[in-house]
Amino acid sequence: MKKIDSGEADRLFTIYTKNFGKLELLAKAIRKIKSKLRGGLEIFYLSEIEFIQGKTHKTLTDAILIEGFKNLKKDLARLVVAYRISEIFNKLVKGQEADEKLWHLLIETFQKLNADDLKPKIYNLIYYYFIWNFLSLLGYQPELYHCSLCQKKLIPESIYFSLREKCLICSRCRKKLKPESLLVFSPDTIKIIRILLEKDWATLKRLKIEIKDFDSLKIISNHCLAETLRQTE
Repeated sequence: MKKIDSGEADRLFTIYTKNFGKLELLAKAIRKIKSKLRGGLEIFYLSEIEFIQGKTHKTLTDAILIEGFKNLKKDLARLVVAYRISEIFNKLVKGQEADEKLWHLLIETFQKLNADDLKPKIYNLIYYYFIWNFLSLLGYQPELYHCSLCQKKLIPESIYFSLREKCLICSRCRKKLKPESLLVFSPDTIKIIRILLEKDWATLKRLKIEIKDFDSLKIISNHCLAETLRQTE
């Protein structure tokens, strides 16, 4: 997820592992050309690793590359999405605690980004696929089926997002709030989010998403993500 050069040839990696969760590992002499670790550990690599607990850091002793995600690394647009995902994951996942569901979501997302037949219009959709499922696994998914104020089922009409409450509300309850504190979304935008959370990738790839819905998806995703970051600071 992250790397920082240390000393003359060392490098400190922040990684996420299946069995130990988030770790910081010191890779000694990895920046030297003849280092045996160079081919097995790098940003956006899936590797099998071994490490020992040192006095100040966990120290990497071996790294065997499993998947290098070559298609991702050859495409700047895909790389931008990968870095955004990595940065958000690193900010919200704290401490050394394994979570197999988070692990599988991360691997699944990078596999989708690395797909041979991936079309550019899908790149950002993969980002939102990750964000909404990530927030859901962390317990920060907003209510998407019922008004958060009156608890009544949201019907297919204009749906409102309260900037103050950070939640979806119905057209009746929006009258209780100041207009400047509301954003209006089409039912199609909410439908897209629901499909993202259902992980129905086959349907997602077939959807013809209009620009206005992508814009709305960006706005509501950014607000929910910002609120989650605020709560976890």
